[in-house]
Amino acid sequence: MIRLMLLDDHALVRTGYRRMFDAEPDMKVVCDVSGADEACACLRTHEIDVALVDLSLRGASGIDAIARILQRDRSVRVLVLSMYDEPGFVRQAIRAGALGYLTKNCAPDELMAAVRAVHSGRRVLAEGLAHSTMTAAFDSEVMLERLTPREFEVLRFVASGDPVASIAESMHLSQKTVLNHLSAVRQKLGAENDFRLLHLAVRHGLVSLGEQLRA
Repeated sequence: MIRLMLLDDHALVRTGYRRMFDAEPDMKVVCDVSGADEACACLRTHEIDVALVDLSLRGASGIDAIARILQRDRSVRVLVLSMYDEPGFVRQAIRAGALGYLTKNCAPDELMAAVRAVHSGRRVLAEGLAHSTMTAAFDSEVMLERLTPREFEVLRFVASGDPVASIAESMHLSQKTVLNHLSAVRQKLGAENDFRLLHLAVRHGLVSLGEQLRA
């Protein structure tokens, strides 16, 4: 029996996934949670084989949640199921420790097969994601590979218009630590100010300009 944890901040989405997985003879949803703190609490009381993680969460993001889940229990296999299909997100999720990555428009059969694959230790990438990740522009790959997963998250929050205090609260860090990460991001990407960081984030698909203007 594959014991599953669902991490998504939409209760309706979790309910739908739970019904699908619980209908499978070899799968059981042990807990469904909306954030990284709840996920870690679940790991303290339950044995989890596969964690299905969305990257778009309130508060700490899915990238940070992946890292925290694996810090708590290295045996958990993480499968990302996200609306994001940009290579930057895929590569950062994998660097954080995810074993698989699918988009939310995948077919139910593909999702079930992916859960079984990561449970057995095999890496899974949706076909289109695998192609785009491998063929992304070289400068994009080099730039994003310079960042640690935590620096990547700081960049995404800053590009979305979040203030340092809010980022610190979301990531469970001090404001000084966030500022240190931000300084490292600027240095690694050669960005002298936040406007340049926004330009790079939009260019590499980490945030859309429309989203930033609405922030």
